[in-house]
Amino acid sequence: MLAFIDKTIIPFVTRSNDQPLLLRELLEINKNHDDGLKLEGKIPGLKLRIGRTILVFLILWNIILLPLSLLFHKELEKIDCHLLIILAILFTGMFFGTYMMFKEWLVDRMATQRIKEAWQNHFPHFSYEKHHLQVTGLYREALDKDVPHKELYLFMMNRLAEE
Repeated sequence: MLAFIDKTIIPFVTRSNDQPLLLRELLEINKNHDDGLKLEGKIPGLKLRIGRTILVFLILWNIILLPLSLLFHKELEKIDCHLLIILAILFTGMFFGTYMMFKEWLVDRMATQRIKEAWQNHFPHFSYEKHHLQVTGLYREALDKDVPHKELYLFMMNRLAEE
């Protein structure tokens, strides 16, 4: 299921350019991703297509909701109309709430993909799964020490090789 999302849905709902991330951009996105910050609009070269995201979400929502409504149709038709109005309001709130969660999840998934692609360019000898938190810590240390951008790669590689 996740492979289908990664290969089909994410390319459908995003627009990206072929330009690789710079080291500084990779480190900043990796830090924000590890800190759990909101990444929408902060990933260079990647744009979320809102209309397509809504379309995919509507399809997923209807795949779940239509069988349930067909299953409970007889019970729903006997309920008072005032209660149905309240249920419609609750379902509308659930729709928009789950859409926001879906969108945040998609942005997080896209960010992870983009970081892993850029990781292969800048840190090919270090696995992302093992070293991304360590690189985040080193980037924070480099920011604290005011390491110039030209020396940032050398600083990171030396510190990663030491550890």
